[in-house]
Amino acid sequence: MLRYLPNALTLSRLLLALPLGMLILRQDYDMALGVGLLAGLTDALDGFMARRLNAFSRFGAALDPVCDKVLITVSFLSFASVGLIPWYVATVVITRDLVIVTGAVCYHWLIGPFDFAATSLSKINMLVQICFCVLVLTAQVIPGIGTTVIDAATLMVVIIAVVSGLHYVIAWSTKAVRNRGTGVQE
Repeated sequence: MLRYLPNALTLSRLLLALPLGMLILRQDYDMALGVGLLAGLTDALDGFMARRLNAFSRFGAALDPVCDKVLITVSFLSFASVGLIPWYVATVVITRDLVIVTGAVCYHWLIGPFDFAATSLSKINMLVQICFCVLVLTAQVIPGIGTTVIDAATLMVVIIAVVSGLHYVIAWSTKAVRNRGTGVQE
């Protein structure tokens, strides 16, 4: 029964997206920060428990980044809706992910199946986005976090999203050209 614990934790993170978004939209930032931190805890625990229990699964490996992206998307859309961040920031973050997913679907359709793994740059992108979400919520709860800090973090989110998105486009376009018609998948 314990071998299902990592996937249960991952699913719980997915289920936390709706309350997180609703709390942000209601501007109940104390509770939203608590839910966000709980989601972060489940993210840390699911990987730890999977390693500890040797309970890795394809389902869990596929579900984990989906849950991360759902939480990030809900958070950025909610932040933009209540005016905590500009809409262009949410658009850049979400567009990056849509481009990557669209590219993966096209690669699969035109070239063939592939094993997709997050790059180091993509992992940094996710970490920056998560830290940014925590910072934005914390700034609403704890007065004194200046706009300069938020502005610098916003710039970092946009830059890393664009750079990591372009990296995927270039890397996978190169693979597609190299593998097109060869029947070789990477």
